[in-house]
Amino acid sequence: MNMEYVIEGSNIEKKFKGFTLDIPKLNIPKGLATALIGENGAGKSTLMNILAGIRLDHKGTIRYFNEFDHMEREKGNKKEKIGYTGPGHYYLPQWTMKQVEEISGMMFDGFHKDKFESLCKELAVFGAGPLDKGKKISSFSDGTKMKIMLANVLARDTDMLILDEPASPLDPLMRDKLCEMIQGYLEEGNGERSIFFSTHNVSDMENVTDYAIIMEHGQIVEEGLVEDLKEKYILVKGDAEDKERAREILYTINTNNYGFEGICLAKDLDKLAGMNVTKEIPSLYQISVAVMKANSLMER
Repeated sequence: MNMEYVIEGSNIEKKFKGFTLDIPKLNIPKGLATALIGENGAGKSTLMNILAGIRLDHKGTIRYFNEFDHMEREKGNKKEKIGYTGPGHYYLPQWTMKQVEEISGMMFDGFHKDKFESLCKELAVFGAGPLDKGKKISSFSDGTKMKIMLANVLARDTDMLILDEPASPLDPLMRDKLCEMIQGYLEEGNGERSIFFSTHNVSDMENVTDYAIIMEHGQIVEEGLVEDLKEKYILVKGDAEDKERAREILYTINTNNYGFEGICLAKDLDKLAGMNVTKEIPSLYQISVAVMKANSLMER
């Protein structure tokens, strides 16, 4: 499959004490929802902040839409093309909903106030009550703040969304709604819109993920179309008597008194000949955990 890219990065590097983000090559596909997956401290937020233009103290080059680089990102109408949401103090706590609307309108020509208010209602930001423009951001829960951020960014005319952990503060029902909104955003773009989001909630977000990038200790350790990853990695289960032999073959393995379960690289399946094993297509969650486990600095 030939892919176009909305973000192309090379030699991206950011050093901290005891940690270095080091990404020789980064490609975010056009027209797809790409998930950035990794354990805490893997460097996901650092990378998202660099791509969103929040961090400028990094090395390397980043090109957007094959049109402009990271140094030009906020010039002219270029900032209109990308929407961003992230954790932390996205809005000042003393801002009211009216100020959120007014400031968003001043910052972005493509912000639609009516759409923002409609989305706030759709997401039940104020429950069953009317829109209260005098209500301060500080009075909302973390989950509701994320709803407001999502409503705000989806009320803009953009070609790409960068969403840092959008599912984390959301309840299961709202995570399902988030997936629906992501799918709707992409479908409305007819292949011209793209989404790049980071997540810890791999299972909840799997059905909307087209492409996955898995990070560990500041580096990309695996990536690809989800359908391709599910062909590269196979879930196998077998009997206890074969677990020691299987341990030497499988990519990762979990064992108990009754048998073993693990991820096998498809190219190594023949090495399991003679064992009584069953094979299944793994979930993205199972693949992600296996890749992180194989590359983690934690003791195993």
